[in-house]
Amino acid sequence: MRLVDSHCHVNADRFEGDADQVLGAARLAGVERILVPGWNLASCARALDLVARYPWLDAAVGVHPHDAARVDDAGWGTIVDWASDERVAAVGETGLDYDRVFSPIPDQLTNLRRNLDLALATGKPAILHCRSAAGKRDAQDALHAELRAAGVGGGAWATAFGDRPPVVIHSFSGPLDHARAMLDLGAAISFSGLVFRIGEESSAQVAAATPADRLLVETDSPFLSPPGAPRGRNEPEWVRLTAAWLAERQRSDPDQLGEGLIANYERVFGPAKPG
Repeated sequence: MRLVDSHCHVNADRFEGDADQVLGAARLAGVERILVPGWNLASCARALDLVARYPWLDAAVGVHPHDAARVDDAGWGTIVDWASDERVAAVGETGLDYDRVFSPIPDQLTNLRRNLDLALATGKPAILHCRSAAGKRDAQDALHAELRAAGVGGGAWATAFGDRPPVVIHSFSGPLDHARAMLDLGAAISFSGLVFRIGEESSAQVAAATPADRLLVETDSPFLSPPGAPRGRNEPEWVRLTAAWLAERQRSDPDQLGEGLIANYERVFGPAKPG
């Protein structure tokens, strides 16, 4: 099965000593493309270093909601400069986290808005994290309101992105109606090992209902290990477990799904670079 990992933090400290081996194992497992998102200034710099060494990787630069209050104007200016780099395929990861509020919510909202502005200005899709506390959906509702306020799905975004998804809902979490609202705005939806956790049962409905051309799959390494993968440090090779789950929910032949995942990744983030 051909595979992609549309969200893999191989730039994290947990891979500092063996990133080469981890990426080699991913290739052997069939992973052809990996998006490496930053979450703050240092991680964005490491993502760019990695994609300079491995042409089959792509970088995303932006500020995570956890770091929204920690990146100053000068740091944000550096990220804006990096966003124009041809190795950068997306903006993020950004978004909202109302579960673990490591940055105050007003700072999260300000940060999300400037990341969305950068996505529109560059024509590079925004990678969106969204988490609410168990049993709640306040972050999902706030994210939808912010995307609508930013005009996502409207004329300016259509001009910048054409028929490409302008945002990716990474590691989807939430009810079916939230997914449908995101799809109505043109979003792609990416599934991770989170789908196997208690409390995320609605993801099966979402996976079955998502159009095949809007699907992505990811590990969110080193986090969210699916059953059968080592706990404590997920790796990109284990994306195959979530991809198999997704094929079952889509009632799709795994090889056919794999071809679709490659096509979707290229549509969202651009074709593979030579080399």
